[in-house]
Amino acid sequence: MSEVGPAQSEGWRRSYFVLSAVAIVALVTVALSGGAAIPVTVAAGLVVVGFSLYLAAPRRAQGARASLQPTPDLATIPDSARSILECVDEPLFILDPAGRVLFANRASHLVVGGDIERKRISSVLRTPVVLEGVERILAGGEAETIPFTVLVPVQRHYEAHLVRARDRLAVLRIRDLTALRRAEELRADFVANASHELRTPLAAVTGFIDTLRGHAKDDKPARERFLEIMSVEALRMRRLIDDLLSLTRIELNEHNPPASEVDVVAVAHDAVAPLTPLAESDRIALQIEPHEPMGVVGDRDELTQVFQNLIHNAIKYGRDGGEVRVRFGRSEPLSKREGAGMVFVAVQDQGDGIPREAIPRLTERFYRVDVKRSRERGGTGLGLAIVKHILNRHQGRLQIESTPGEGSTFTVFLPAAPSRAGAGK
Repeated sequence: MSEVGPAQSEGWRRSYFVLSAVAIVALVTVALSGGAAIPVTVAAGLVVVGFSLYLAAPRRAQGARASLQPTPDLATIPDSARSILECVDEPLFILDPAGRVLFANRASHLVVGGDIERKRISSVLRTPVVLEGVERILAGGEAETIPFTVLVPVQRHYEAHLVRARDRLAVLRIRDLTALRRAEELRADFVANASHELRTPLAAVTGFIDTLRGHAKDDKPARERFLEIMSVEALRMRRLIDDLLSLTRIELNEHNPPASEVDVVAVAHDAVAPLTPLAESDRIALQIEPHEPMGVVGDRDELTQVFQNLIHNAIKYGRDGGEVRVRFGRSEPLSKREGAGMVFVAVQDQGDGIPREAIPRLTERFYRVDVKRSRERGGTGLGLAIVKHILNRHQGRLQIESTPGEGSTFTVFLPAAPSRAGAGK
């Protein structure tokens, strides 16, 4: 559409004037010829309408010109500038004066998805505090930095930087602070948890050392017994430190989902093999049901740790002479987040079971249903917490079912790999 010029504006004015004059002449002619009576007020009203249209013509032309004025667009950003902006590894948006996205680099797709150009920023970024900042910047406000948090699917911390550019454009840059915040939180948690859990074994070891230096100095049977206890406590401290370091590493990387594909059946077999001697010593039969390969998106080492923790727990808390069974299968997705379907691995024991009120707390750090038995069997209280955080990273979930006196079943659900999603159906 071409721009409205002065000639067109003048043409509209003449047209409205002619139409108004014709209407007035027609009314006078009808009245003089004795036609239908037409009130003078109606004629006057038509005159007023015509004259109003006559005066409005310039304003309409001006409005049409304003609506057709070119707005800043992708074409106004040189190719060289766009290629440079694409190299920025943080999400970057350029907004027009109306709040529409004129440019979004590839890094922004990880936050708000793709195909967002030409859309209003309020339709792609649903964070009120940031949208309010965008309005202030577009209204001429000063540059500002706005921290915000996204809670789903995994809690992430961000910082939005807003600045006004030329041509009334706004630049929005988003910085991911999740790793930094988690490192700060985990450092504080590690100090608190380690100091609490290490206090008891350290006190025991220190006490036995003092005893061996004192009245038990020449008591050989007591010395052997105390040294054995000290060895057990030292191993417990080592396991605790290893689990704390493992949990810290997993939590630090929890917001970065894995991208590789692994066969979860093979991973479960690898996890069972080193636990077979422990099961034999407790006279527990390890049964792993045969199944065709099933692909999942995951980290092989972390998934091996998940199944080792679950199978180890099943052996520790199972009944002597009982059985631990590992089963595989597929399930339909419960939400869009679960994509093409889920693969599950169930670890079932024949132990004493878990009280219903304790099940929701099992994945808490250092929570134990039976503290005395857990420590006797070398538990640190961190195994299921590690499982939970690994599954969070894999966008999976853990389901726990238990009947007191009959045993428990821990079922891990993992997203099926796209290449294997339809296999086995």
